[in-house]
Amino acid sequence: MLTIQSIFRLICLNLFLIFTSNAQIPYKLTVDFDEKNIPPPPDYSSQQSWCALPQMKDMADSLPIGSGLKDGQQGAQADVFFIHPTIYTGEPTNTYYWNADVYDDKMNKQVDESTILNQATAFNGSCRVFAPRYRQAHYSAFTTTNPENKLKSLTLAYEDVKKAFEYYLENYNNGRPIVIAGHSQGTIHAKLLLKDYFENKPLKNQLVEAYLIGIATAASEFDEIKPSQTASQTGGFVTWNTFLKGYYPDYYTNGLNKAVCTNPLTWTCDETYAPKELNSGGVGLKFKFAKNPADAQVHKGMLWINKPYVPGRMFLKTKIWHRADINLYWMNIRENVALRLENFLSESK
Repeated sequence: MLTIQSIFRLICLNLFLIFTSNAQIPYKLTVDFDEKNIPPPPDYSSQQSWCALPQMKDMADSLPIGSGLKDGQQGAQADVFFIHPTIYTGEPTNTYYWNADVYDDKMNKQVDESTILNQATAFNGSCRVFAPRYRQAHYSAFTTTNPENKLKSLTLAYEDVKKAFEYYLENYNNGRPIVIAGHSQGTIHAKLLLKDYFENKPLKNQLVEAYLIGIATAASEFDEIKPSQTASQTGGFVTWNTFLKGYYPDYYTNGLNKAVCTNPLTWTCDETYAPKELNSGGVGLKFKFAKNPADAQVHKGMLWINKPYVPGRMFLKTKIWHRADINLYWMNIRENVALRLENFLSESK
């Protein structure tokens, strides 16, 4: 018979899964990057090479159970170019060790049912969602002791993202306002896109905002694109990395100590505490809507939170809430995109 404590532990495990979709123990690659053994490139003229496009039915069209929201893509006046995080974390099932194969149906299903469902959907209220498949670098790119492995695998991944963005510009954009969004590895590529296509270039005038989530980003990252200081400001970027209050990760001094941090409940960069009541909602297990799941406070480059306010929270031991950077603040992001776009369109008249 299950004891009360064991029941609560099961609840706790379910709650961990709620905000850490597709979580698994990462596999450590033991071979070096081989330039002669890389997966075939995607063809962005084919829908198969996209996780999400406005004209096809995909996970980015989804809405949380119990939210009462509507997909606004059909009448949207802006586009989001969303770059997903690292889902390629397990042991390779083919010889393409360092970069994922975009023609691998199993990998694509994992991408679609995790990040596209739980993250890209935050933008479908105000934007048409464009999310490319790309030869994402394996998780080992972030843990390898060989810098060449990291550089080569991430460079290959960015080559795809860049080609996808160029295809988007040539075939879909037609001068529409653009939101750039990414998480984790996706943010690494998003920052490069901003530097290559927006910084000191005419396309900067189409930038509504950049959501650079899950990777430390300094205020000096760009020459022209600056951290936004209010909820309605446009043409800049917001960024945060989520941790349990009081916790400093062992990699804190590798960039977090100098990072900008935006509070996704107030959209300011000051250290004013924001209670959970300001949280409009997150998404959880089976894409269910979760009300007021977390508070937030900026602290020295990090976003600190108390344990999420859910049943069984006393048993939660998670300190690094990286996987839930978007899940915990899903509805606030959705509302903020709408506000910034409204302001952008007003200023553009």
